[in-house]
Amino acid sequence: MSYKISILGIRGIPARYGGFETFAEHLACYLADKGWEVTVYCQEDSGTSIWESTWQGIRRIHVPVSVSGSLGTIVFDGKAVFHALSQDGIFLTLGYNTAIFSALHRLKGQVNIFNMDGVEWRRAKWGVLAKTWLRINERIACWVANHLIADHPEIKKHLFPQVDDEKVTMIPYGGQKIVSADAELLKPYGVTSNNFSLVVARPEPENSLLEIVQAFSARHRNHFLVVLGNFLPDDNKYHNEVMSAASDEVLFLGGIYDAGIVSCLRFHSRFYVHGHQVGGTNPSLVEALGASCAVLAHDNVYTRWVAGSAAMYFEGAATLTDLFDNLLPANDKILEMNAASRERFDQQFTWPKILDSYHDLLIRYYPA
Repeated sequence: MSYKISILGIRGIPARYGGFETFAEHLACYLADKGWEVTVYCQEDSGTSIWESTWQGIRRIHVPVSVSGSLGTIVFDGKAVFHALSQDGIFLTLGYNTAIFSALHRLKGQVNIFNMDGVEWRRAKWGVLAKTWLRINERIACWVANHLIADHPEIKKHLFPQVDDEKVTMIPYGGQKIVSADAELLKPYGVTSNNFSLVVARPEPENSLLEIVQAFSARHRNHFLVVLGNFLPDDNKYHNEVMSAASDEVLFLGGIYDAGIVSCLRFHSRFYVHGHQVGGTNPSLVEALGASCAVLAHDNVYTRWVAGSAAMYFEGAATLTDLFDNLLPANDKILEMNAASRERFDQQFTWPKILDSYHDLLIRYYPA
């Protein structure tokens, strides 16, 4: 039997933007290797008509969108869904932000499985209108999807009042195991192996960037804090507040999208500091475990399940300051945390385990 799948809801592959794209790239390549006919919808910033290309044996449908930002994403998703109505096979939609369009798949009788991502409407960055839109679309996704995937047990629990237990499967994100990295790649950034700790996050209040920078900058550390993320201090009050709180040992390197360099930074960091307060299985935390990082994580139900006993946890700037004070010189404890991260990753988050779970689910729901 020939299997076909169309993947919607992402900017495209190869991955350049974030966790969903990275996952979609891995899944698409995995399915193509198994003989599936895989189609991925890709957003383009220029052009007037839809066009196609092939990458790694995967069919890509390029959809041009003339507007940017959140509105551009909505327009892209709408165009992609309309185009996909003419396709055969099964559909996987990553994220529910525009689930209202996917009602058309259900009306046509097409099988569509949704990965529900996090509880987007709870994020502090959204205004009332955006939160209302997201909450409505979460409810619509629960109605129109043939099956739902939650990336975290807490996300599955969140969905239960809206759907029955048997309609949701919990499958977390995977990550790449990193066992070595060339320290020469660190030279352009002014750091060396183990003389820095790392943060990778969008600079938003819910990711605790201010608290992390304040805690690290509370005293001289003889150590660097490397922060990856795009900061616009002249245009964003929160960005300015974070940068103003930083000591001269905090290095803001901007957004780095070269996966090899980011992996190298993780592998050679003394600590990976994870401040995310909301969401499900965050890909950057999984990737830190895969690089055997010693993890300092914000204390919440999401990070507690992902990192488990491998991490040390903080609630705010004061408790994180104490962790930096006590753990930065604690070599034996750091080695113990490195090993615990490696064990937790191998236990739950390897790509073969994750992709096999997706394959089994897609086969189960494949239209007869």
